[in-house]
Amino acid sequence: MDIKKLDYFVHVAELGSFTKAAAQLSIAQSALSHSVHHLELELKRTLLHRNGRGVTPTDAGRRLLAHAHGILTQVRRARDELAETSDAMMGNVIVGLPPTVARHLTVPLVKSFRSSFPKGSVAVVEALSASVTERIVDGRIDIGVVYNPPPQPSIEIRPLHEQQLNLISCKAAGRQHHRSNKSVQLRDLPNYPLILTSRMNANRMFVEAQLAQIGLKPQVEFEIDGAASVLDLVHEGYGHAVLPLSSLSGHAFVRSFIARPIVRPKLRIPLTLVTSAQRPITPLARETLALIQKTVSRVLSLGKL
Repeated sequence: MDIKKLDYFVHVAELGSFTKAAAQLSIAQSALSHSVHHLELELKRTLLHRNGRGVTPTDAGRRLLAHAHGILTQVRRARDELAETSDAMMGNVIVGLPPTVARHLTVPLVKSFRSSFPKGSVAVVEALSASVTERIVDGRIDIGVVYNPPPQPSIEIRPLHEQQLNLISCKAAGRQHHRSNKSVQLRDLPNYPLILTSRMNANRMFVEAQLAQIGLKPQVEFEIDGAASVLDLVHEGYGHAVLPLSSLSGHAFVRSFIARPIVRPKLRIPLTLVTSAQRPITPLARETLALIQKTVSRVLSLGKL
């Protein structure tokens, strides 16, 4: 299979248009269409539905697209590893971060990377922990910093840090009650109407699993994916949130919240480094792993994570 044809197909499928893909690839649209058509003949499958509004992948096209990301990433990794020398790290590494972590880690990580590896390049992808892990398995991300990943044979997990979870409430709602209780016991958590993320989120799954161990379930008032939006609703008095203290950093109404640690037992969610167990890690990615650990330690020392 021609790697260039595969790359062309990925561009067309993801952009949904031969015109947009041709412009991005800087080739003639006719040449692009001819290349994808040849790929379809080679595989004896129609890969794209063509209509007046653009193109969409067929079932076969979607299956190929899932494989194509991993294939193209592996080709890139092979080229990067061959290009790397002992005195100059070259190539590209892709790091996946949950949004709450990316807010504090992206800038210091990119700065440290540029200083340490001037001939290399780094890309940062923001996504929920489950999505980051899935993309590592598929070969679309090299390194993930994720919350509480379930063990599986296809990934390697390295402990990085643990974050204390807190019940986040609005000060305006029940000031006297908040003053008399500096913490919240886990068994009392179902007494509070909660604004939680969807079940795909590692934080939500962790909270539910901890409650299930003592035979309880959370009282979910709203499901909102996005810490900033969750906190906006808490500020408006629609419920409470269960989040790390770092989630409050930078919020417009940070002074209006009160954070009480969840205890007995302490609710601490693990933050981990995840890489593929199925593919070799490049020297640049290996050095980036160490760089992430150093950067996290530095951010922790500043009290930002």
